[in-house]
Amino acid sequence: MTVPTDQPTDVQAAILTFVEAKTKTSWDPGADIFATGGLSSLFAMELVVHLEKTFGISIGGADMRLENFRTVDSMVGLVTRLGGNASA
Repeated sequence: MTVPTDQPTDVQAAILTFVEAKTKTSWDPGADIFATGGLSSLFAMELVVHLEKTFGISIGGADMRLENFRTVDSMVGLVTRLGGNASA
């Protein structure tokens, strides 16, 4: 069985699906989703919870910076980096 974090494109697709469903907007993976000013800190926390539950990772401390959540690409990097500890 393949773990989603083994395939960055799968991680990217999963994050894009979530972000696009929540914002009802299509996003380029490199686009700053917070630059428009229309997204709240509550949405940022939803992203954290979604990433933790979906990819079996724990995000805390220094990783809880907005820079890690600004783009889909930055979230893929975060999940990939933290995914080494994921078992599911």
